[in-house]
Amino acid sequence: MPAPYFDRLKKLVPDLPASTAFPRLRTLWDLDERLRLLDQFGDYQQVLSLANPPLELLPSPAQTPDYARMANDGLAELCRRHPHRFPTFIASLPMNNIKATLQEIDRAVNDLGAKGIQVFTNVAGKPLSAPEFRPVFARMVQHDLPVWVHPMRGPQFSDYSAEQMSENEIWFTFGWPYETTACMTRLIYSGLFDEFPKLKIITHHMGGMIPYFAGRIALGFRQIFFGEPNRNPGAESLKKAPGDYFKMLYADTALNGDVAATACGHAYFGTSRCLFATDAPFDAEQGRGLIAKTIAAVEALDVGAEERASIFSGNAHTLLKL
Repeated sequence: MPAPYFDRLKKLVPDLPASTAFPRLRTLWDLDERLRLLDQFGDYQQVLSLANPPLELLPSPAQTPDYARMANDGLAELCRRHPHRFPTFIASLPMNNIKATLQEIDRAVNDLGAKGIQVFTNVAGKPLSAPEFRPVFARMVQHDLPVWVHPMRGPQFSDYSAEQMSENEIWFTFGWPYETTACMTRLIYSGLFDEFPKLKIITHHMGGMIPYFAGRIALGFRQIFFGEPNRNPGAESLKKAPGDYFKMLYADTALNGDVAATACGHAYFGTSRCLFATDAPFDAEQGRGLIAKTIAAVEALDVGAEERASIFSGNAHTLLKL
């Protein structure tokens, strides 16, 4: 979070974690602390993205475009000042104002040098697959740059329908991977990739639940009772088998350094679709633990040096046209 944007955010939403918890995480908003963190990892570089909350959860569709411009200007300035550490950034958008969102995409890409955009799995509760958001994907196909999708769910998503709130941080631990999986499934079944076969979507946390439940993707409830082994009636509107679309997604390695999960995700998506990411600085070590453990998890993959280099940086250089 660029410091000026962070200062404004704390005044806007004093009760959200961005104001109550984020000040403890100095590497999130203190540039000098972030640079000292990166210095511990040699020539490591980061593509910057804005942390939660999504802009559409801030007050008023009339105001969110200003917040987006402020955030993107701040990220672009960090990249200009420290290109050896931050080669580029991805733009944040006022998704509750689509006209302004399309304008900000063009401004961020054409004027500020952004190499993609970040959206969330729902837009203030609306599914990302809703027709009103289609122009955002169409614009990114025109720019030939990727869309990062980050999960968004809060404790108000209860674990059981008879309750009001989630407990034990289930909304975060398991709710976010579910959000990613549900969002991707809705986008695929909406025909998004049939409409835009060249669209590039990067899913956070290695696609959420997708690699682990690949078998259930092929199965489907309707196929059990009304289909055949290779035909799911629920997907007849699609031009290809559902699993083929899931393999069109890209996935990042932000899995808290879990070796087995990283291997599972890599086995599903393949080297060419995996990009190194860490979730830093969101850990109790101000990001150091996440970076170190994720590097170790990628190093542990049973691949050669060339494939490992593709995951660490090569795929990002290609996808972002760096």
